[in-house]
Amino acid sequence: MNISILGLQDERFQRPLGLIGNLFFEECKVVLGDTGEADLTISVQLEHGNNIKAQAELADKEGNKLSAAFEKEFVPAENEKENFKQIKNAVSHVYLTVLQDWTGMIQKWGILTGVRPTKLLHRAMQNQIPQQEAHQQLKEEYLITDEKIQLMQNIVDRQLAVVPDLYELKNEVSIYIGIPFCPTKCAYCTFPAYAINGRQGSVNSFLGGLHYEMRKIGEWLKENDVKITTVYYGGGTPTSITAEEMDMLYEEMYTSFPDVKNIREVTVEAGRPDTITPEKLEVLKKWNIDRISINPQSYIQETLKAIGRHHTVEETVDKFHLARNMGMNNINMDLIIGLPGEGASEFTHTLNETEKLMPESLTVHTLSFKRASEMTKNKQKYKVADRDEIERMMEMAENWTKEHNYHPYYLYRQKNILGNLENVGYALPDQESIYNIMIMEEQQTIIGLGCGASSKFIDPQTGKITHFANPKDPKSYNDSFEHYTNEKLKILNELFDKQKSLAE
Repeated sequence: MNISILGLQDERFQRPLGLIGNLFFEECKVVLGDTGEADLTISVQLEHGNNIKAQAELADKEGNKLSAAFEKEFVPAENEKENFKQIKNAVSHVYLTVLQDWTGMIQKWGILTGVRPTKLLHRAMQNQIPQQEAHQQLKEEYLITDEKIQLMQNIVDRQLAVVPDLYELKNEVSIYIGIPFCPTKCAYCTFPAYAINGRQGSVNSFLGGLHYEMRKIGEWLKENDVKITTVYYGGGTPTSITAEEMDMLYEEMYTSFPDVKNIREVTVEAGRPDTITPEKLEVLKKWNIDRISINPQSYIQETLKAIGRHHTVEETVDKFHLARNMGMNNINMDLIIGLPGEGASEFTHTLNETEKLMPESLTVHTLSFKRASEMTKNKQKYKVADRDEIERMMEMAENWTKEHNYHPYYLYRQKNILGNLENVGYALPDQESIYNIMIMEEQQTIIGLGCGASSKFIDPQTGKITHFANPKDPKSYNDSFEHYTNEKLKILNELFDKQKSLAE
């Protein structure tokens, strides 16, 4: 589908309008200007004064025409980016409206293509906007449906019940520790993950660098009396390394980090069942870690083989019971909707198998075609369900979790996600992951340590986020971990100095 946009010259419109076009058409090319080859032409008129007025008229090759108009007050902001955002949203509003009318396809998330929609509600609450007014704003300005607004509200309410001081945690930090190794790489994956076989030299060097980072960051936290809210070991698969290496890593955590016994939560992803052993579980117990993930993704063996997961369904179940019997009291499991060859009947089977285990929390992902993944590069090889069936499976997940007393507590979205849906974390009461709430709502600084780990530094005054990422491949990390540690410490010192001046 080729769409020509007339009346807009600013290239900043190209990407957001392209993203919205992709919600409707699998192969969509959006061009600012008339190429003479358009399937659809959308003419936009824009007026910008005290109010922003946007109009759009769609014309197709058959001569059909549709139009939409939107007007809202313009609220001048301190920076140009925020000013343009208001204009962009008005254009997106009329653009989405005419495409919905032309296709008959309603986008439940409206004009939103960002990752963290619940931040909009948190911002409204922090600004003391009444709930009804905030909901109306989401509906009118962003075209979000009542169904999704209610989901957002349920999640925000749950988060504030779990972390009542969520808005006061800017003075603390959370820590993400990335272990970049897995038994094999899954077809849908774009995380920094390298097959561990034959890489022991890289593993040893990497762990040396990671221990260094932990020590230096720990020193800074102790010197500046900064508390840690949560620690999360992700990857890759953190249980890919040996039990002895895990033991030394957690010992380093207790030695380097301040007041580890009072950290609210420590989580270790053990997502690949083929990495879990009794020896590794004993190490977790030794260091008082009982929150882990064991991720089936699907209970269909053919699917696991197709996506490159070399464990069996039986192994997932066996390792779950092993972990439970060895004292793991909070187990999360991930399921993915829309994996190749799977429809509603296969997902029903997966939910039935999940019911036999009843993990404390369950994250339901909708498959996303990530740009660099094997699955995206070979789309013809990986056939997936259509939009209607994807929506039906998401509805099945919502109903199943409700029937079994799981509550939604965090949500995020991704580009190229099937059905333009979402990923939702559900948990039994009092079993929610605080780290998942912190990473999604961006209320505090999260320091990333290890290969491919990203840090998000939150300015205590403006809330502005500074992103900083370690190298993704072990060799680059091993060559430069000291440099990257020093760069993070510089940013932390700048933020801390600003925080001190605010307090004085």
